[in-house]
Amino acid sequence: MGGRPSSPLDKQQQQHLKGQVDTLLRNFLPCYRGQLAASVLQQISRELGPQEPARCQLLQNKKLPRVREHRGPLTQLRGHPPQWQPTFCVLRGDGRLEWFSHREEYENGNHPLGSTTLTGYTVLTSQREYLRLLDALCPDSSRDHTQEEPDPLLEMPVSSPLFLQHPFRKHLCFSAATGEAQRAWRLALQGGIRLRGTVLQRSQAPAARAFLDAIRLYRQQHGQFGNDDATLGSDAEVLTSVLMRELLPELRAQTLPGLRGAGRARAWAWTKLLDAVHAAVLAGASAGLRAFQPEKDELLASLERTIRPDADQMLRLRARVASRLKAEVQSPLESCLCGKVDAQLPRITQTLLSTVEAELAAVRTLLTQGMDRLFRLLRGSSSSTQLRKEVYSFGEMPWDPELMQICYREAKRSRGQLGQLAAPFGFFGTQSLVFGAQDLAQQLMADAVTTFLQLADQCLTTTLDCNQATQQLEKVRGRVLKKFQSDSSSARRRFIHGWLLCIFLPFVLSQLEPSCKAELLKFEGDVLAVGSPALTIEGIYEDVVRGFLLQRINRELKKALGARNMSCILDDCSEEPWDQAEADVETEARRGTCSRQPGPSTED
Repeated sequence: MGGRPSSPLDKQQQQHLKGQVDTLLRNFLPCYRGQLAASVLQQISRELGPQEPARCQLLQNKKLPRVREHRGPLTQLRGHPPQWQPTFCVLRGDGRLEWFSHREEYENGNHPLGSTTLTGYTVLTSQREYLRLLDALCPDSSRDHTQEEPDPLLEMPVSSPLFLQHPFRKHLCFSAATGEAQRAWRLALQGGIRLRGTVLQRSQAPAARAFLDAIRLYRQQHGQFGNDDATLGSDAEVLTSVLMRELLPELRAQTLPGLRGAGRARAWAWTKLLDAVHAAVLAGASAGLRAFQPEKDELLASLERTIRPDADQMLRLRARVASRLKAEVQSPLESCLCGKVDAQLPRITQTLLSTVEAELAAVRTLLTQGMDRLFRLLRGSSSSTQLRKEVYSFGEMPWDPELMQICYREAKRSRGQLGQLAAPFGFFGTQSLVFGAQDLAQQLMADAVTTFLQLADQCLTTTLDCNQATQQLEKVRGRVLKKFQSDSSSARRRFIHGWLLCIFLPFVLSQLEPSCKAELLKFEGDVLAVGSPALTIEGIYEDVVRGFLLQRINRELKKALGARNMSCILDDCSEEPWDQAEADVETEARRGTCSRQPGPSTED
């Protein structure tokens, strides 16, 4: 299961996959170009609008994203035929897993036997659960395993297993020496999986947001309105995941009947084939996006030059069209919201709220305990060496998987309930949601730790005695907790806003498409007259629908959080490019020049 001796794909199959990737890129890149244009207009509109004061009270940690490097001996199922063999594994800080035959191979800087990015994997620590998963991969195969080839997994029961399962890649099978080592590796691997999976979601770059919007629009054009976990990973990995899902039914129909072996041996052969297909698609997607990079850079520069002079006029036109669209879609939209969304919105909001509050409370508790531990050491007669060691440990808390697990598990606990509540709306992205909540916890912890250490460094001097230093640190502690409370409250609201939109917006758009899509044609001429890809009637229509939906979300959050927090909610979530334009529409409405619709057009 380690190396890749040869590809099970012949030249004809590889050429066929190349054609599939080329077709995907040919259909996707126009969406991407359009969203890049929209992102440029969005950025310019923010610059033209009123500048909001900085929201964050805590200092931002510059070390994210990363995971703590983890390494040690494991036993791995590898070779041909596969056998359990000693292996030395290393989890890099960027979330890449490497394995070597011996520790010395790693220490001497030799090339690893194998490596993988952890995007999309799931860690299983139950051998019985993993064997059931193998049995389910080829459901048409015989359930009688007596005639199978010898199965190393059955011949040698594993006491502390670590199975890395991926829907489109070969599985990686490891075993730790003890349960303690197994837990340490499980937590480290889960951190690497999350780090690799949320690379686009964490990015503030306009191109990253444009790419995710383009993926969503591309899938909507193919009738896939619901959100799931397909957008985990880098841009090339996301494109690969999208195409693999499209190819999977064809692969199953054409390939499974011809696979040799039975039961689990057949399932392993199936994962080997999927791995080869995935590798070919990923290589093609990566090459295509690299080839597009120069054009993308030139396009962004050109869009900046052409959009900026006319941005104000474009935003006003957008506002006028949006106002007219509101009148057209309000009736069917209100019917959809009242009939289907309103019934479940309170429960999903409350579940999200309780999840994030429990997680942030755990972060605050962990942060407080860390600061209190430093105070106890300072008040005592501990050596400066021990104190420096504790300060270093405090600074490393955000990257300690064992400590942070206390916070991360709060997000996991509600995953099942959230999945059940959101599934009727076509939302199956609960893993992405959990990762997002865990990223939020780590970021706030890292920012709080950074703030405490910097403020402490500023106020402590060599002239202070122990009591004076303790008093100064007590003041710093209070300031940090106050800043943390402010930032966590804002982050909580933005998080809930964003995920409620992810759950409900695609569903509402899918429900409205039969009745409202045709109505867009009458407005298309106004937008096309601008001659800029930054404005499309589809984009304006989606913003209008989002505005109506956010009225519901704001109203529900007002009930959940209390009226005193509502002004903060609106301030924190007003970051869409159309806010100033919508304000202009509201001004015109008050003058009687257009039909006024209540509610902000905001988004997380």
